[in-house]
Amino acid sequence: MFLENTVNQKEKFGWIEVIAGSMFSGKTEELIRRLKRAKFAKQKVEIFKPAIDTRYDDKRVMSHDSNEIQSTPVPAAANIPILADNCDVVGIDEAQFFDDEIVKVCNDLANRGVRVIIAGLDMDFKGNPFGPMPALMATAEYVTKVHAVCTRTGNLANYSYRKAKSDELVLLGEVDEYEPLSRSAYYKLMLREKVKNINVQEPEDISKKKEA
Repeated sequence: MFLENTVNQKEKFGWIEVIAGSMFSGKTEELIRRLKRAKFAKQKVEIFKPAIDTRYDDKRVMSHDSNEIQSTPVPAAANIPILADNCDVVGIDEAQFFDDEIVKVCNDLANRGVRVIIAGLDMDFKGNPFGPMPALMATAEYVTKVHAVCTRTGNLANYSYRKAKSDELVLLGEVDEYEPLSRSAYYKLMLREKVKNINVQEPEDISKKKEA
């Protein structure tokens, strides 16, 4: 899945690992596992997360099952290189919430010899590629796609269905706001909601035509 050490020790370049998937798929859990292994090996590790993510703790990266690691919240990707000086490993959680500069930041770090491990949602609640994640996955040496379990079918889930009534792209939440769904369960719900919206709008449209 990924290398702990490069074969050619004379080459000083690092690399990028991306851990991507839906809500409740274990992205952060896997990120923390890799970072703790690096710390155990006495490597210098720094972990960053977007400052807007305050769901569990202001200064810790935490998984849904309360596994945690100390981190530094930053308002923008440009802050990371300044704070990651002389690091062997840099971890970044919730990468989808960062600006597009995060792609250049990660590549610059890797080019300096740093191992960069990134976790983030690959798709938003509408099923579209989320923020800088596609570019990060394209430039990474290693991409791990993790899955949740669909709450309706029991199959692998790769969609994050938003139960909360909000069209905002960024909406922090947990089980009350999101539900992991398989492709079939997600698209059946999307189709049902689309039909429901058409039926709600139809009487108004008909009355307008009669008035005309």
